[in-house]
Amino acid sequence: MLSALVALMLAGCAQDPLAEQFRSGDNKNYIAGDGTVTEFAIEQRPTFEPWEGITESGAFLTSESLEGYVVVMNWWYAACAPCRAEAPDLAALSEEFAAEGVQFVGVNVRDTAETALAFDRNFGITFPSIIDAQSGGVSLAFSGVVSPQAVPTTLVIDREGRVSARILGRIDKSILRELINTVNQ
Repeated sequence: MLSALVALMLAGCAQDPLAEQFRSGDNKNYIAGDGTVTEFAIEQRPTFEPWEGITESGAFLTSESLEGYVVVMNWWYAACAPCRAEAPDLAALSEEFAAEGVQFVGVNVRDTAETALAFDRNFGITFPSIIDAQSGGVSLAFSGVVSPQAVPTTLVIDREGRVSARILGRIDKSILRELINTVNQ
């Protein structure tokens, strides 16, 4: 009976794409999201703990300084292929929404400030990224909303400081634009 149960559990895992990524042993050190978008109803929007951190340029940034703004937060690191692929779209959207006061913030989970600055120059990123690799403080503030290994992950945060939407994996530019528009009215 026990062996039949174990076999059944293992058979169920065989069709799981995340389990397949893990078993592949390709050493990419992340599990790629599939672009799944989760929108939270207003009354069910998750909140997060206050956070603070130092950006790649050495500035101090806090959640308190972003209160009252629509915020797009993107968890990333330079060697992450989907992060590199979505960077031009994030750069373009940050410029598109700049006049409306939408704030974009990166959360770099692996790199040094120098690596993040080189990434910014390469992809035209003008918004700040908190270097969270050593402390993990920003990621910890979003426990239950952002998985530490789900990179990239992008959140849209409403003006009341609640998570309106989450994208696991590479963003789709038009979908992220609509998610921002939903809370930026």
